[in-house]
Amino acid sequence: MTVEEEVMRLQKKLSKMTSEDGSGQEQALDLLKELQRLDINLEVLTKTRIGMTVNALRKSSTDEEVISLSKTLIKNWKKFLSGSGTPGKESSSSSSKPKKEKEEKKPAKEEKERDKEQKTTSYPPNSNTTDSVRLKCREMLSAAISTDSKAEDFDGCASAEELAEELEEAIFCEFKNTDMRYKNRVRSRISNLKDVKNPTLRTNFRIGAISAARLAVMTAEEMANDEVKLLREKFTKEAINDAQLATAQGTKTEMLKCGKCKKRNCTYNQLQTRSSDEPMTTFVLCNECGNRWKFC
Repeated sequence: MTVEEEVMRLQKKLSKMTSEDGSGQEQALDLLKELQRLDINLEVLTKTRIGMTVNALRKSSTDEEVISLSKTLIKNWKKFLSGSGTPGKESSSSSSKPKKEKEEKKPAKEEKERDKEQKTTSYPPNSNTTDSVRLKCREMLSAAISTDSKAEDFDGCASAEELAEELEEAIFCEFKNTDMRYKNRVRSRISNLKDVKNPTLRTNFRIGAISAARLAVMTAEEMANDEVKLLREKFTKEAINDAQLATAQGTKTEMLKCGKCKKRNCTYNQLQTRSSDEPMTTFVLCNECGNRWKFC
């Protein structure tokens, strides 16, 4: 069976799936993979019009892998069409031969630039998934990991793309899908890695001090920058002091005046919040309006 006949056979099956309002598309992915393996040239594309069939399948499908692979095939075929042009016949006039020879003698620099463009059109260049959601998450994670740094800053370490793939894979393995829990977990990693005040987290991840598996499950408190951690410690201490005041009976006094309601119905407690050689801190509670303040 020729390539053209094989393409026509696959096209009939794909057309049937498209016409049935998206039903029976469980085999679509296998058929698309068969198309991907075939050596399809410009003549086959023109005669079979397989591109239109695959595009129609992409629009009607609800399967993310089918949609992603369809897009990849169409993209590759478009590049093939734009790069190949209409193939000339052996009986064509001699005027076409010099043109063909001229095209074959393109400068090496031009070919290198074209190869570079092709490499940057897809992310990542080699991936173990075709899921568009996962690929987009890996791209955003890679950008976050590269914040305020250059590739040469971490010579000998894994690249940002490789680390992003490992991190996303660890997150995906936990949830087994790309639902909202997965997306929220990815967003929190991106937010903390992009934080310009948190270079320690990025650097530790780049040099391997923090593994991808560890970063995938770290809490917001563990990922926070040093400034936020200090604030949290301060709030925790104040909360502990408030709890101690709430449980202590305190001493009522009319010698202290509330700065809020201007009344003298207050209760005070004294706690040792600093070193033992310094005076105790006095905490005051207004029994009228509930205002709290402290003084040494």
